[in-house]
This record gives sequence, C-alpha cells and structure tokens, in this order.
Amino acid sequence: MPLNSSEISVFLAALPKSTPNRELLAQSWETYRQRFIQDDGRVIDYEASDRSTSEGQAYAMLRAVLINDPATFALTLNWGENNLQRQINSKRTDNLWAWKWGRNTDGNWGAIDSNFASDGDIDAITALILASRRWNRPEYLDLAKAKLQDLWNLSTAVGHEGKRYLLPGPVAAFVPNASTLYLNPSYFAPYAFRLFAQVDPKHDWLSLVDTSYEVLEKSAPLSAVGLPSDWVAQDTKTGTYQSLPQSSQLQTLYGFDAYRVWWRLSLDAAWFKSPQARRYLQTRSQYLQKLWREQSRLPARIDLKGKGLVDYEATSQYAMLYTAWDLVEPRLAQELFMKKVLPQYKQGIWDDKSAYYTQNLAWLGILPPSVLPQQLLKAK
Repeated sequence: MPLNSSEISVFLAALPKSTPNRELLAQSWETYRQRFIQDDGRVIDYEASDRSTSEGQAYAMLRAVLINDPATFALTLNWGENNLQRQINSKRTDNLWAWKWGRNTDGNWGAIDSNFASDGDIDAITALILASRRWNRPEYLDLAKAKLQDLWNLSTAVGHEGKRYLLPGPVAAFVPNASTLYLNPSYFAPYAFRLFAQVDPKHDWLSLVDTSYEVLEKSAPLSAVGLPSDWVAQDTKTGTYQSLPQSSQLQTLYGFDAYRVWWRLSLDAAWFKSPQARRYLQTRSQYLQKLWREQSRLPARIDLKGKGLVDYEATSQYAMLYTAWDLVEPRLAQELFMKKVLPQYKQGIWDDKSAYYTQNLAWLGILPPSVLPQQLLKAK
C-alpha cells in the first residue's frame, strides 16, 4: 500500500522543525498505522498468532498523542474499550483492560486472558491524560480518572515497611505468598505517576515514584554488573530482593522487558528533571557502555553474571538505550544510532514487517521527549 504523503505532512507538522530524524518519525508512524492498525483500531501482533494486547493498544494511543494524531488515538482507544473489557458473567468488573485478545480454542475471537497487565493500563492512562489536554477532550480525563481508581485498588500492594508498590497485574498472580511480591522493573513509570498525582489527589501516586526508584536501585545488585532485570522478587519482611525461583516462567535477567527501564526513566529525567532518573541512567548503564566501547555490539539477553546469553542483538534494546544515552552520553548515543538503529530501518519498518514490539520501542526510543509541548505536563 503506498504511503499517504498528505498524512505524512500532517505528522511532520506536529514535530518541531529542529527534531532529529523528523521525516523518519513521521514516515514510520504512517507505515505503522497502515501495517499494524486495522481500520477498526485493532493493533495486530503478527509475531504472536495475530493477537492483540492492551500494551499494543496503549502504545498506539501514546504514539498518536505524541505525534498529534487524534483520529488514530480515538480509533485505538475505542477498540480497546469495546473489546478488552474485563468481565465476569458478561458484566464488566472494572475499567482496566484484559491483556490478551485473539482466537480462542473454539475458533472464536475475543479475550483469551482476562488478567490485566499494568504497563498497558499505565501507558493508556498516560495517553488519555495527555490527549485530554492536547485536544481539550474532558471525557478522556474522566476515563483516565476512572481507570486510575481501579489501577490503584487492583494493581498496587503493600510491601516492606508498609510502603506501596506497583504490581505487574492482579494480586493473585503476583503476590505468591504473604511475604513476597513479584515485580517487573520495566513497568515502573515515575513520569506517569507524577501525572496521575496531578489528576487523582485521592491516592498517593508520588509514593509509587519513591518505591519505583527503591526497587530499581536495590534490585540492581542482583546483577553482578548492575543491570535491571526483567523480573525480581521482594521479601516484604526484610525488604531484600531476590531472583525468582528457577521453576518460574518469569526470569531474573536483563532481557526484552528490562530495555524499557532506560526509556521510562529517560522520560522522567526529560519531562520532570528527575535527578534520580539521570543518576540511574548513567550508573546502571556503565556495563553496557563498556561493552559497547569494546565490541560495538550488545547481546540481546545478559545473565546475572554479565554474560551474554545469545549471539543475536536487538534493535529495541539499542533504541531504548539511545534515548538514555542521549541524555547522559550523547556521543555514544549518536554512535549507537548510526551503527545499530538506522541501518535496521527500511521503508518505514525496523527489522522486519512483522516485528510489532520493535516498531514501538524503536519509535518511542528515538522520539526526543522534548517534542511533547511542556504545557501538557502541567495540571490546569
């Protein structure tokens, strides 16, 4: 399908003329819209049996608001609201989204797993708040507030010393016993919690900023080289962090989830001038900086001893690191971009045309956080 040049020019206009890679960002968003988003707003993950996820809908909403595309925002939001409702006996239970939708064993399409994944809901709520301000749509803010009540009640738990922590999903799935929390550091979004605090004063969202940084810092020593892990466990009695059991499907190592830590903290550093974020990005990426300087390549997965587990690389890792290094090591960021991100880009697509996750992380990673108008980050 040929690209729509008039649409691309609209998206170009949404990005300041000084934006690096401006044409590429506009072109790749238009390509993504055509390739991965159906006419009804469903975002398709071609690498996973053409399923859809709450994460996918939320990434599309976030990207749409960042590039000022209200039509795609509305489409992807409406599809999520109409299809990802969590239900018991055909009654909606809350305002969060079922995380996985696709073809059931009986051949019908619908929600396959009605659990929610809090990263998808966090990204969707963030997008709703920004969209309500960008396009003056109070109904988006109302929906964000309704979702925030459920996110707080269903996806946070009390851990060590009575402090509250973000869970990756429902309590039943991530609190395996009375003294353990299973946590995913890449779900922690301090910039989002700061926005949530502006619109929902009834809940102490800023306490989640504190516990997010606490988990990130205190769990980093699980890795001999200080990298974030995909999954960690907190002992709520002692406040110590541990690897998840070997028997668990969830693994404590640096992999595809953990890449997002670099991006999420970069947004907190850029949007809210967080010194904690900047410090983490500099100190915890030291090992990757060293590897890059020595080898000009990074393995896609790294174990707790600092050893590469695979021979292949990941464009999504490079793009997420790019956004972090652009803040703390700009020269390395530029090298990384020119050697590893840009060469993977052809005709609007990174890597290959089925790589949904890579498209999103690559685009979000190379979009300068500064393109978002500053007034959208402030409560009215």
